[in-house]
Amino acid sequence: MLPTTTDVLIIGAGPTGLTAAIGLARQGRHVTVVDAQPTGATTTRAAVVHARTLELLEPYNVAGRLVARGIHASRFTIRDRDKVLLPVSFDGLPTAYPYTLMISQEVTESVLLERLTELGGQVLRPYTVTGLTQDGAGVTVRFATGETVLASYVVGADGMHSTVREQAGIGFTGGAYDESFSLADVRLSDGLPNDEVILYFSPAGLVVVAPLPGGVHRIVATVADAPKVPGVEFVQRLLDARGPKATRAIVHEVVWGSRFHVQHRVADAYRAGRILLAGDAAHVHSPAGGQGMNAGISDGVALAQSLDAVLGGQSPDSLDAYGATRRPAAQQIVSLADRLTRLATVDRRVRPFRNVILRLLATIPAFRHRLAWRLSGLVYR
Repeated sequence: MLPTTTDVLIIGAGPTGLTAAIGLARQGRHVTVVDAQPTGATTTRAAVVHARTLELLEPYNVAGRLVARGIHASRFTIRDRDKVLLPVSFDGLPTAYPYTLMISQEVTESVLLERLTELGGQVLRPYTVTGLTQDGAGVTVRFATGETVLASYVVGADGMHSTVREQAGIGFTGGAYDESFSLADVRLSDGLPNDEVILYFSPAGLVVVAPLPGGVHRIVATVADAPKVPGVEFVQRLLDARGPKATRAIVHEVVWGSRFHVQHRVADAYRAGRILLAGDAAHVHSPAGGQGMNAGISDGVALAQSLDAVLGGQSPDSLDAYGATRRPAAQQIVSLADRLTRLATVDRRVRPFRNVILRLLATIPAFRHRLAWRLSGLVYR
């Protein structure tokens, strides 16, 4: 059952909300986590955990568990069919995790939930928020069940269509891409490496190919009108038109697939009094670069530290530092993902010039290192 009062009420039990909850629970704070869904993630969705994210999760006793269960991809390349335009290597980075960890969101969430449970926490489901009212005593949160909770602080980690953000009256500035995105986890033969993430550029749109544990590859592509559930033939056509050409990648099975539309938005503020935003409730963007879940986990770590300090006696005004740090980072991430997406979909007439420029940039070690530093998240240390 829901408690009547709590130090912090976290709404949303995805990676962001679970991370924030672990950070608070390990400091002995009374934290309550609720989610509108009856169960946790059962699909892969986000699949990339970067080096800086693993560094942040080290003190939580989570990083090692994730590392043991994922694929270590030490290289990221941008290609035009078989032509390598820009190779980016992570193995020279000054970190204990010189790679991109490929692991499904389902596994990431299960590891985070396992750690929260060890600390005495739990996720209460399904609880749908219907309203929030704040005053000097805290935030009163009303649920569809008729129950209410009085929290000293509320964290909205409830996704792009955040009820918390709307109730707090915080704007969500940005726009949407015209294309839809198709996502499929498939079993392949030939043509694609098992230790490298590849972003293919094509006049028809981008396609990202990334390995996952269990012999599966994640395929994400921009399409004009994605099918609700992509089949083998649809994914095969995508790879034939945009992927490797010399050695054809053959799709044998679609393990799971979906479609989605992507927006690029950042919340106008991360705080409204005692209400704070994190994860997709605060920022959304293209999947190019695999930054989304990583930014959310980083939000969760930073917010837990800020809330713990305030609950320990610091001025509530110090919570403004959370947004002052994390919002500019989100703006940079949205900008990077947007640039990659637009580079991938330039007009056919511009494509040769784009390729020449990328190949020239690839000859500059400092540029490749800087891109690796940004993609890995180490730039936000």
